[in-house]
Amino acid sequence: MSTTEEKITQDVSKLARLINTYAPYDGKFELGIPGISAYRLSRPSTGLICSFQKPGICIIAQGSKSVTLGQTVYEYDESRLLVYSVEVPVASQVTRASQDKPYLSFTMDLEPERVSALLLKVYPNGLPKVPSMAAVHLEQNNPHIIQAVIRLCDLLEQPGDATHLAPLIFDEILIRLLRSSIGAYVAQMGVAESSVYKVGKAISKLRDNFAESIKVEELAELVHMSPSSFHQHFKSVTSMSPLQFQKVLRLQEARRLMLSMMMDVNTASLKVGYLSVSQFSREYSRFFGCSPSKDITNLQLSRESLN
Repeated sequence: MSTTEEKITQDVSKLARLINTYAPYDGKFELGIPGISAYRLSRPSTGLICSFQKPGICIIAQGSKSVTLGQTVYEYDESRLLVYSVEVPVASQVTRASQDKPYLSFTMDLEPERVSALLLKVYPNGLPKVPSMAAVHLEQNNPHIIQAVIRLCDLLEQPGDATHLAPLIFDEILIRLLRSSIGAYVAQMGVAESSVYKVGKAISKLRDNFAESIKVEELAELVHMSPSSFHQHFKSVTSMSPLQFQKVLRLQEARRLMLSMMMDVNTASLKVGYLSVSQFSREYSRFFGCSPSKDITNLQLSRESLN
């Protein structure tokens, strides 16, 4: 093992100890600094966990995880970090975790405005061209980013200093990310004329109005693109068409309503915009692998086994 690899291993272990302190039991924890959170799980996921991920950096300090977007699966562990450049619905699964060595991860939100403000400093001669656009990127763990995250977590014990220093560390992390091998791709989220930025704007519209009938032409007009160009760029970034994306949003929200709000299948399907309960049940079964009622029962049993 090289000196750099040894240093990364040591720093990741230190980060794991910090996360273990702030995430003492299984679950997600919003930390004392806005925009950062920690997650802990003491056993591998029994099934896929569906969620809507905001733009952000995800770093695993212990364990491993797989993330599925459309038909693409991204696998990462302590050796790599993952970045979301736009909001996307994903299915994830913790693949390595135990009581002795729980899965521990750190997440920092990314704001397009913050990215935009730093672009001129990082790329004074203009952004390099990128051959393709995507919502998810994997990168080898950067020791400087890990060390900055550790310093950010250390500030949780110094709330007075955190107000002034946390924004500086946020910028440091982002600058180091922008200077990495995926930096030019991540930078697209801060460029108003890029397809990633425009797709992100359309996604916000879809998310806020997913229960309504929305035409692709309306979304294309919103971001000043032709319908055909918009459809092509949307699918390139998200791995889904706009209508497929809206369907996933509807199904995930219906699942949440049935699981968390104890809503019945008929009410949940209507709430998320379906006019036909039978169509909802068919699409739900294809997406989640079983009928709505069976899926919710399985999820409830899984929750009970964790308690």
